[in-house]
Amino acid sequence: MSTRNRGMATFLAISFAGAWGWMLAARFGLRMSLVNPLAQLPIAFMPAAAAVIVRRWVTREGFDDAGLALHLKSAWRCYLGAWLGPLLLAGATCGLAALLGLWRPDLSPLSTVVPGLPGWAFLLLLMAAPVVLTPLYWGEEFGWTSYLRPRVLPDRPTLSVVVTGLIWAVWHYPLAFLGYIEFPHPAVGLVAWTASFLFQEFLLAWLRTRSRSIWPASLAHAGNNMVLSLPVGLLLGGSGLDALALTLLPIPGMALTVAWLLRNSRRKSQPSRLADVAVSR
Repeated sequence: MSTRNRGMATFLAISFAGAWGWMLAARFGLRMSLVNPLAQLPIAFMPAAAAVIVRRWVTREGFDDAGLALHLKSAWRCYLGAWLGPLLLAGATCGLAALLGLWRPDLSPLSTVVPGLPGWAFLLLLMAAPVVLTPLYWGEEFGWTSYLRPRVLPDRPTLSVVVTGLIWAVWHYPLAFLGYIEFPHPAVGLVAWTASFLFQEFLLAWLRTRSRSIWPASLAHAGNNMVLSLPVGLLLGGSGLDALALTLLPIPGMALTVAWLLRNSRRKSQPSRLADVAVSR
């Protein structure tokens, strides 16, 4: 087995065994709800722990390509997109629900979260949450997007994102049976959840590659959970939409964003390819 394959196999073994083992122990041994942030923390940091162990002791490749530098000056657009993107996706999701007749626009539920705090102030407060929580979501991104994704089919970057997204989705599957999320039809729900993870991984991988840092992807991951999922759940969940609908509705917005990013990336790379041809002639 090559060093790269040995490293990936060890990473996956630790990530899956550690996270799934803790899920079962927390739920059935400690009687903890997996919605509880204290129960989620060991799960979230398991991929990072696996990546550190592999980099340090299994492959001994170190951390030069881990993307730990912030690159704030050169990657500020990535940070801005990672911060504002989830809010725009939340707006697009609610707009789609309204167009489909699934939701009658009503922002009043946002004013009920914190007594005495108006909805607009709650949204402003919510926008600060991803910045504060980015180090927590680094745990998954340092493992999946920074370690695994570049090593899975390294010569085929698009397919590597697909494979990583599928693995990342499967890693979450036990949560659908342990009370974290409840789909009315589990099989259909898992398919929708998998599609959501795939598009998310495209966005996260793009941020990681474009910024040369893992931190914009971590910020976007925090924003997805806090600024996209939470308001959408508050606003649309009150209309009677179930977990399946709440999973499906954000996907078109993510898919369009991925398509736009891929098109832009190809367009920007075209001049360099033409220049290469001109030089070769």
